[in-house]
Amino acid sequence: MARRRCTGWEALLRAALWQAILVLPWTSYAGTSKAASPLPKAVAPAVVSRAEDARLFRIYYGQGFKVVKNSWDGNSYLLMQNTSRMAIKTKYCTGRIKSFVVPLANYSVDTSASPVSFFELLGVLQNLQGITSDHVSSPCVLQSYANGHVQLVNRTDAQKLSQFSAHFVSNTDKDKGCNFAAYVPAEEDTPLQRAEWIKYLGTFTNSEERANAIYDAIKTNYLCLSKAAADLGTRFKPIVAWIEYTQGMWSFVKESYKLQYVTDAGAEIVDATITDKRFNISDPEDMDNLHAILCTVDVVIDQTYASDPAEYKLSTFLENINVDRNSCFSFVANHSIWRYDKRIGDSKTLDWFDGAISQPQLVLADLVEVFFPTGNYTTVYFRNLAKV
Repeated sequence: MARRRCTGWEALLRAALWQAILVLPWTSYAGTSKAASPLPKAVAPAVVSRAEDARLFRIYYGQGFKVVKNSWDGNSYLLMQNTSRMAIKTKYCTGRIKSFVVPLANYSVDTSASPVSFFELLGVLQNLQGITSDHVSSPCVLQSYANGHVQLVNRTDAQKLSQFSAHFVSNTDKDKGCNFAAYVPAEEDTPLQRAEWIKYLGTFTNSEERANAIYDAIKTNYLCLSKAAADLGTRFKPIVAWIEYTQGMWSFVKESYKLQYVTDAGAEIVDATITDKRFNISDPEDMDNLHAILCTVDVVIDQTYASDPAEYKLSTFLENINVDRNSCFSFVANHSIWRYDKRIGDSKTLDWFDGAISQPQLVLADLVEVFFPTGNYTTVYFRNLAKV
């Protein structure tokens, strides 16, 4: 298992992305309990952000204010520059509009469901002061929590959460406080749509310039990788089964962003028309049907939940799927059985649900290597069960 380290900047694998972000005025964060760094100058930004790919938010600019429209829950957020008269006189907290003074002096995140890696990339982690769970993959956040700079707050304690300038939540059913802001990158349909939520957060911290530069670099890198994969796929297009075992049943995943990853990495997902069902391991006919489908597959990605990822081994998978180690299945013979639990935090929290959302180019680079192996690339998120 690969443990994440708090280094002050995130290691980005591709040179194009690394160079693009390196030129930005990065804020290194060592996780100390010192006072927060000076906030960005509170003026109307010369650079604005626009949602180019994301479906679920839009950003509008006025003189001394911004409006962020969240299409997922229908809420709008009025973001007022802290030097404006509006910031002194105006306060909204209704079922459809809330107001915030920006740049945020501090903020908290419902870390039980919301990624923090976007804040790391923006360089504003020093102003994070509250989390609702210490089960996070980010070592920087955990270090800050251990040093007392970040406090642990019960996610249901709206009164205590109200002390922060903003509290970011992904579960909009729990959006009860005047300072709660919905933040739902995981609800988008494609990897790039999810990654573009860095612009959404950038509006709250006057970090539009950095957010734009990071997303542009990620998108350029992602599309470059996808084009290279498409060229590889003209010679051979691997067939991929992305599957999951839950409560005695096997099923094929349907999340659109995962299917998009497979396509963008130059491979082909198993035909949905023959996989739109669940397969009971106690039913011999079901298992025969599942095995028949898997006979057509070159690569398997198994996303079965494991409380301790290190204990999920090849033998676990083979036993669950009732396949012998010496079987003639192509994915077994070719040692291509993968899981996305390689990169984890100290609390055994998968970075797949955090860093992989904000940096999809790393996931795509992994999958290109999975589908068209060279042996010259070390994957970040995917580990091969068949090669331990």
